[in-house]
Amino acid sequence: MITVLLVGNGNVASHLFTAFSNAENILVEQINSRNLESIPNADITIISVSDDAIAEVSSKIKNPFVVHTSGACALNELKNTTKKGVFYMLQTFTKEKEVVFNEVPFCIETESNEDKKLLEKLAKSIGKKTYKVDSEQRKALHIAAVFVNNFTNHMYKIGNDLCKEYQVPFEILQPLIKETAIKTESLSPEKSQTGPAIRNDKKTIKNHLNLLNPQQKQIYTLITKSIQDGN
Repeated sequence: MITVLLVGNGNVASHLFTAFSNAENILVEQINSRNLESIPNADITIISVSDDAIAEVSSKIKNPFVVHTSGACALNELKNTTKKGVFYMLQTFTKEKEVVFNEVPFCIETESNEDKKLLEKLAKSIGKKTYKVDSEQRKALHIAAVFVNNFTNHMYKIGNDLCKEYQVPFEILQPLIKETAIKTESLSPEKSQTGPAIRNDKKTIKNHLNLLNPQQKQIYTLITKSIQDGN
């Protein structure tokens, strides 16, 4: 039996609490990060708060093994005096959408091999995929995730705005969105690239720009240049 204390009540903490509550051999408890006067003991204490709060919250915890869930923060940003680690899940979390943890990569960093095995055991109680990733690698992964998830989702938002403006249902684009993602499983993104930018189709690019507002034009032009430059 592994005892787990979750500190925080945001999206990540909420999904983890649900998953651990349904897992075998895991006993989980959750507290709010604002209520640290009486902290229950646990084998693993998982801090799932904003990056700016990790240092302050961790400094108040005396439990034997404290980890955070941030992709952008290094292990040494934990300020507890006991063992430290990172339990980072590379996935997008929203409270309204169920997370299938079997498909989530768990990126783990610890100070000892013994602690690594414990976090791997914890991860495999709810998922399958674990990776040993150090702080520098995790920061790079987090930036990459921003590009493939957050920035891509903003492109969907722009596409949706254009569909609304010209009274076309956004659902028409759904098969294209899915196919673009599926391609990455068998082809490199570089080899998958299609469209007017890679073809240097100047006439189509000009026609597109004429339909866009100033901000959309700026984004379109910058990305077109990046594709053509191979960046």
